[in-house]
Amino acid sequence: MIYNEREIREQQVIEAAKQMMTAARTAPKAKGEDLIELLLVTGDDIKVLSDKLHDMGEERSRGGMMRDAINILSANAILLIGTREQPMALNCAYCGAATCDSRSEGTPCAMNLVDVGIALGSACATAADLRLDTRVMYSAGYAARALGWMPDCTCIIAIPVSASAKNPFFDRKSTRPTTK
Repeated sequence: MIYNEREIREQQVIEAAKQMMTAARTAPKAKGEDLIELLLVTGDDIKVLSDKLHDMGEERSRGGMMRDAINILSANAILLIGTREQPMALNCAYCGAATCDSRSEGTPCAMNLVDVGIALGSACATAADLRLDTRVMYSAGYAARALGWMPDCTCIIAIPVSASAKNPFFDRKSTRPTTK
């Protein structure tokens, strides 16, 4: 059998992104509580996410979101890492409240957010080991949240993934006006 890399690249990236999911799942969590949710977006759903992100960028006059909407179309897969909200009862005060019980409504537990960060790091380390192109994007995660793809998650971060001659997620065109 002969495989042409160009013909199997997309499937290879998807399989590698599944390994990133495993790395995120097995990353350490505060108090050993697993509140992390993971989704892998491929195919036509990447365009759905891109369209939503572009619309949100237009509504908010956020050029960076519109740039990211175009940029994620270069991905073969997008890993979404989110967390459900659950205070860890550590009274650590990292959220700004003296105790978990005194947190204001809507204030996220900082430990839940730290767990997302650790999962992101583990997933990106796996991607680096596999020599994949990635970039961590809050914007695409925000659009996924608006689409309701992870309804129980209060925070979602996206990692678009590709394998190309040059990482398409860096050296992106600026949306800032040039000044002279």
